[in-house]
Amino acid sequence: MSDVRVRFAPSPTGYFHIGGARTALFNWLYAKHTGGTFVLRIEDSDTERNKKESLESLLANLRWMGLDWDEGPEVEGPYGPYFQSERNGIYQKYLKRLQDLGRVYTKEGAIWLKVSGETQTIDDVIHGPVRRLEEKDFVIYRSNGTPVFHFVNVVDDIDMKITHVIRGEDHLSNTSKHMELYKAFDAPAPKFAHIPLILKTDGPGKMSKRDRGSLVEEYRDKFFLPAGLINYLSLLGWSPKNDRELMSIDEIIAAFDLSGVNKTHARFDEKKLNYINSEHLRHLSKEAFYENGCKVLKQTGHENYLSQDALLRSIFEIVQEKLRSFEELPNFIAYFFNSQYDFDYKTLQKIQKYDPKQRLMELKSMLQGMVHFDTESIETNIQQLSKAHNLNTGAYIHTLRFAISGRGVGPSLYHMLVVMGKEEVLRRIQYCLDKNLF
Repeated sequence: MSDVRVRFAPSPTGYFHIGGARTALFNWLYAKHTGGTFVLRIEDSDTERNKKESLESLLANLRWMGLDWDEGPEVEGPYGPYFQSERNGIYQKYLKRLQDLGRVYTKEGAIWLKVSGETQTIDDVIHGPVRRLEEKDFVIYRSNGTPVFHFVNVVDDIDMKITHVIRGEDHLSNTSKHMELYKAFDAPAPKFAHIPLILKTDGPGKMSKRDRGSLVEEYRDKFFLPAGLINYLSLLGWSPKNDRELMSIDEIIAAFDLSGVNKTHARFDEKKLNYINSEHLRHLSKEAFYENGCKVLKQTGHENYLSQDALLRSIFEIVQEKLRSFEELPNFIAYFFNSQYDFDYKTLQKIQKYDPKQRLMELKSMLQGMVHFDTESIETNIQQLSKAHNLNTGAYIHTLRFAISGRGVGPSLYHMLVVMGKEEVLRRIQYCLDKNLF
């Protein structure tokens, strides 16, 4: 373990925002990269706005992403408690230190810090030296006896021996107040790294909790892969030296360093996120895809698919390459398990030019005569059929896909036919013909 200690300090007042998740991730990555300690500290001093369900959601979403903390709620450690609401005795001790030093005074019931009047230099890892002058004294304890954010934030970081404060750039304006407090306590300031903001997809401004795609919960509900979300979030404001985009979590940890964090703001790109998630899905091992797929089917009420395990495994093998997200999985494979499937009208219109009824009659005759029902034999026979009737193979492929699935897209047709089996394929061709669609 190195002496690097970082922290993520959220307030449990709402849903877990993608910006907070990116801040947690950068702290976690830096701790993992350096062999340091990742501390989770809950800033719950605002009792009126704190919600138990928000805390539970926060912890659940951090765990879902795999951002395990070394110290914090339910883990504990040498510098607890890790809830600000339980640290009042510590705050009183630090307040007394300032009182003994003559650095505070009371005015209208509130306790104010006397500023030094000196220009504070914030040596920021990302932005370089930032100089700010805190001209006015400021409140550190309200008249109702509760400490303010600036005070508890600095006290906690000193008390928990935090070495690096990695947080959003919007906190940079607060940091001169924090530097005043560090100097008042005669405590060394941590290294600051103020990471760029995440901008909304369209238009100006920071991404808010009201913007589409801004909540981590949405991605859990859509069955995103945590590795895909982490990969995308890591690229929002950071880039590895080799400019790679698709990386495993271990590769990101190995490459991550604060020197690679950009100064410019990062724009949220939902299309790129979806693409990265789909690539991670395609690169899953067969067993990992099977395990994830089964969880999705259970959670979406398709447990009946699980009863045919051998068939399901065969289906998963041929759909993995084509599937864009696990959210699509139940619908993507539904026709395999439904003998009374519906037919897509748009696809029907597209294949009319092939004289589909005649093509299906020819396919039916050809398939009935096949002894070996494997992908190579099916492909060869369809090519021969196309040549004999002076047609493009697409006339048969598109018509046959429509007949056996009711759709115009799906996994490799030849593999799909083998998974279904010769008898089922012939039954489906007849089912389609009986519908009198053509």
